[in-house]
Amino acid sequence: MNARTNTHGSSGTRAGTRAGTGAGTSAGTSARNSARTIQGQKNLQDIRQSSKDGIGGSPLRPDGTLKVRGEFAYSSDMWHEDMLWGMALRSPHPRANILSVDISEALTVPGVYAVLTHEDIPGAKYYGLEIADQPALAIDRIRYHGESIALVAADHPETARRAVKKIKVEYEVLTPIVTEEQCLDPETYGYVHEPHEYKSHAHGNICHEQHLVSGLGVTDEVRALADVVVSGTYEVGMQDQAFLGPESGLAVPAEDGGIDLYIATQWLHVDRQQMAPVLGLPEEKVRLTLAGVGGAFGGREDLSMQIHACLLAQRTGKPVKIVYSRDESFFGHVHRHPAKMYYEHGATRDGKLVYADARIVLDGGAYASASPAVVGNAASLGHGPYVIPNVRMHAVALYSNNPSCGAMRGFGAVQAAFGYETQMDRLAAELGMDPVELRRLNAMKQGDLMPTGQEIDAPAPVAELLRRVKDMPLPPPLDTDDLDVRLLPGALSNTSHGEGIVRGVGYSVGIKNVGFSEGFDDYSTARVRLEVIGGEPVALVHTAMAEVGQGGVTVHAQIARTELGVEQVTIHPANTEVGSAGSTSASRQTYMTGGAVKLAAEAVKRELIEKGRRRYGWTQQDLTLAGGKVVSESAGALVSMVDLLGEDAIDLTREHHHRPTVPFDKETGQGFGHVQYTFCANRAVVDVDVELGLVKVVELTAVQDVGKALNPLSVVGQIQGGCTQALGLAVMEEIIVRDGKVRNASFTDYLIPTILDTPPIPVEILELPDPHAPYGLRGVGEAPTVSATPSIVAAIRNATGLALRRIPVRPEHLTTERPGEL
Repeated sequence: MNARTNTHGSSGTRAGTRAGTGAGTSAGTSARNSARTIQGQKNLQDIRQSSKDGIGGSPLRPDGTLKVRGEFAYSSDMWHEDMLWGMALRSPHPRANILSVDISEALTVPGVYAVLTHEDIPGAKYYGLEIADQPALAIDRIRYHGESIALVAADHPETARRAVKKIKVEYEVLTPIVTEEQCLDPETYGYVHEPHEYKSHAHGNICHEQHLVSGLGVTDEVRALADVVVSGTYEVGMQDQAFLGPESGLAVPAEDGGIDLYIATQWLHVDRQQMAPVLGLPEEKVRLTLAGVGGAFGGREDLSMQIHACLLAQRTGKPVKIVYSRDESFFGHVHRHPAKMYYEHGATRDGKLVYADARIVLDGGAYASASPAVVGNAASLGHGPYVIPNVRMHAVALYSNNPSCGAMRGFGAVQAAFGYETQMDRLAAELGMDPVELRRLNAMKQGDLMPTGQEIDAPAPVAELLRRVKDMPLPPPLDTDDLDVRLLPGALSNTSHGEGIVRGVGYSVGIKNVGFSEGFDDYSTARVRLEVIGGEPVALVHTAMAEVGQGGVTVHAQIARTELGVEQVTIHPANTEVGSAGSTSASRQTYMTGGAVKLAAEAVKRELIEKGRRRYGWTQQDLTLAGGKVVSESAGALVSMVDLLGEDAIDLTREHHHRPTVPFDKETGQGFGHVQYTFCANRAVVDVDVELGLVKVVELTAVQDVGKALNPLSVVGQIQGGCTQALGLAVMEEIIVRDGKVRNASFTDYLIPTILDTPPIPVEILELPDPHAPYGLRGVGEAPTVSATPSIVAAIRNATGLALRRIPVRPEHLTTERPGEL
């Protein structure tokens, strides 16, 4: 199909009318049998085509209209009678020892019901997504700017705010450990975490590291095989997920001593797994229900206010709501890892890659979060979708006193793509080759090996994606005779009338894994119920999938319609009453939870058909469900589901596990570490005002293989959204951290693309099925975020001749840098 018009990996150490009586086709002449078979197939085709909202269609989101109208209930809109408001006191220092905490004055504020410190925690003091290294409330040390120290519950949010200000903390302020050099010299600068403070930590400032060697590695002998060598150092700033809905939730104490939490999150079950020990409760007494989520992009995979709200509800015996302010949100969730990357590539004179040598240093901040898995992705995907005979890689995440970093769309592959794609452009320039042709010459294909030794055993159309993106029509050039200044960099600020404007074009391609990796038993659970309601068959789909905007609620209904042949599908609210659906991250939910819905629906279908066989004695082997009926390819419709079900219901639960993976070898990085790979190619066209350093992205084209577009409209939306987030990283988005302190914790100072910044994004999708995936699909949402940023920066280089080895590109980079070798 060509249709023109968005984690993480996780370490193993760590979603009718009555048409017959049930009689089969009677015997007769071969001619009559043939005619009946043809007619039966035609009837079945008509029945199947009557469902336009199944797989391959583009039904609208059930929550879309409400969101557009501003009528959708988000987690911050929740209310409960006799509800209290919670708030945290946060540290103004990135590194300090806590000498004392005095809450006495806060307790005297009228309307305050409770003030808690770590001494009031009934269970475990620490939690963590992969390593339990983060205190629920600071104990004796502060490790980052904004760390929570104490909690207040009051009858009004302003009361809680006043009480927080009355908590007195005495600090011994220490010099923060914030640079790579400081982190790697603990004898001089100290430790963020003491050596061996947590299991698997050999060095207190090293969170996780991964080596990778393939072929002969990179030796002097290998280097001698290359005719051309390019090397460079590249940097990526700290990006925020910048979702519009702040962290929020409502904790309600239950009569059985447990807690019911209504929360905006990405992974209900892992939240509960981390929360229960801290609350001193068994997991079955910590019940989570998904509330309306206003965006996520990885930032809700870790806990934020979940434990705090529940601790306050436990202490007060009242419902407690917490809603972060915008600046608090910047402190309250993890961010994309800033990175410093060192790359060297060698190639022959005709452009064939000989070797790649790289070191990627990720700043993980104060706590581990998902850093181990991000390191695994950076190491295993860090040389791109290219065949390279000899590879050496060292990826490491460091502990620092900077804000904690974890999952964000693209998850380790984003940073690496900026490094290796810049290298590809530099190699092409050195060789005098077209940059697209250099990439195509070295592109992976099915049957090739990753640097990890894993065979690419599904379509890998990297060269075809590049060909298609290059062949797509370019936007028209600027019309200098009839110039609309609104289309120029600076737009309505009227900074230019065409003078100093230069156009550039850039290309890139990227690779991203799908699903959890490195031996993690990734699975999702789905329950499907089929029954008659109001005189028609209705399916109920119940999973714990977090709908964070990716469209899972739409796709799950499409799967149920397709497999069960019904029109009416109800999506049960996501909660922990059903088995885990895993995280809404790693581009995995359609693959994993969609796969579970498919398995459960298929099981329901088999049971219903078997019920018909027992009742009617059917002998046909080609029975299925369509249009509310049991149908046969040979005999057409046999009986309606309404008649066959009667007052009965079929209710079944199934788990979907992807094929097993293994952890990467710690020293060589070898292993079947990833479930699936996905690829996207981009072309960016930009206009640059070289005098003022202003950039306008004129067009950002994407071509992506999606395996199977279950909902083409949603697929295109995911690709366009991923490209837009990549645009933000390329030219505007960065959390500014100075000496460990966040300097721009607001949407006034942290800029994200608006509709005025977003260019036309033509999308072409390929559907080359992956034989290992449900319906042959591939995860969609992250690949364009990986690949689009380098294309934008390449286009700016093409326009300006500047080297631009750091993102985001700022105006001062374009007006103070001198032209480099690009």
